[in-house]
Amino acid sequence: MRLVYDFATTAPIDELRFILKTRDYNIKAAEESLKGNYGHCLGKTMSRPLSHGIFGDSIYSHIISRTASACDARMGGAMIPVMSNSGSGNQGICATNPVVVYAQENNNTEEELIRALVLSHLTAIYIKQSLGKLSALCGCVVASTGSSCGITYLMGGNYEQICHSIKNMIANLAGMLCDGAKPSCSLKVSSGVSTALLSALLSMEGRCVTSAEGIIDDDVDRSIRNLTSIGADAMCTTDEMVLDIMTHKGNC
Repeated sequence: MRLVYDFATTAPIDELRFILKTRDYNIKAAEESLKGNYGHCLGKTMSRPLSHGIFGDSIYSHIISRTASACDARMGGAMIPVMSNSGSGNQGICATNPVVVYAQENNNTEEELIRALVLSHLTAIYIKQSLGKLSALCGCVVASTGSSCGITYLMGGNYEQICHSIKNMIANLAGMLCDGAKPSCSLKVSSGVSTALLSALLSMEGRCVTSAEGIIDDDVDRSIRNLTSIGADAMCTTDEMVLDIMTHKGNC
């Protein structure tokens, strides 16, 4: 994780500028989604007055709306391209849109946004490489952990605080199941993104889940391996059960 952080924060900015294409594609997907009724319309629902009365017209609601909207469109069959992460469009959206929206509303510089996006996407790739191509662990857990790191960086967080955000994420979302690609993925994306914001905020307040709790270790890399070991190995039986349920629905 230290290598990911050092690269994202110190590499020459012109070599990283390509990452802005993720913003261009994935934010546009969110904007186009609002022109139709895709999936469960979670993003549109979050942008309506009733939702503002509950969640507020806030950075929080804007981040969830712009992220869920892009997922609604992608899973609802809209002919809109998105930039992926680790082979997944939803993970690409989840690692991109929360960081972009936060940077826009927090008035971060373009360089800060670029470095935050690189940090988000590389963190997701780093975690994903130990998880394998397919797992019963929802990929939104991985991607939203990346976006939590990016948001923590945009909040002014240092390496230690970014590691705290990762631990907070793992402690909360480790058990989220993947049961296929479908419109309701936007609900899981929203859960991941809301937790990303909460984890970042807690870390900036000096709060972190400790090694005395659950699968969290003092070392952030071991905490990540604990998560991916569960997803890659322990959840194999879970994956078989999920597939069995999906392929036998309606049968007596």
